[in-house]
Amino acid sequence: MHIIDCQYALHGEAILAIFNDAIANTTALYEYAPRDHARIQQWFAAKQAGNFPVIGALDEHGQLMGFASYGPFRGYPANKYSVEHSVYVDQQFRGRGVAKALMQALLQLAQQQQLHVMVGAIDAANGASIGLHETLGFSHSGTLPQVAFKFGRWLDLAFYQKLLPTPNAPCDDEQLTP
Repeated sequence: MHIIDCQYALHGEAILAIFNDAIANTTALYEYAPRDHARIQQWFAAKQAGNFPVIGALDEHGQLMGFASYGPFRGYPANKYSVEHSVYVDQQFRGRGVAKALMQALLQLAQQQQLHVMVGAIDAANGASIGLHETLGFSHSGTLPQVAFKFGRWLDLAFYQKLLPTPNAPCDDEQLTP
């Protein structure tokens, strides 16, 4: 497995397929309609504009097995040291440690960017994702019951967070960014 920086031109199609599988078949995304190429292109552009990573895991044949990223948490200036992350793995590669490798790489990137908190919003019934986050040192910080409705049932959203030993010199000047 090789961790790489994803680019829209090279990985957009595979990321679109992974997103759309998650939308159609899981509660990892609280969406109903598949995403299109324009939306993925906009997603990549927003990540690049915000200096947020999009990383992927390639197999020995160069196939994208999964990807992970983070972006703003809430979007207020005082939340500049906190990010919300996501990780998605192609269904054929689940259970092989791909998500863990991607999360470990994301945690390193967050520390390099002098971030302080990573937040994961996880469907409360997703035991695999919750177990992964707990293994990586995330702690449960709350659950919002019945905040979504998908596949004919109400879904609870659990929040997990990990405090990072950064930033080295936090400031509250909203002009400065991590």
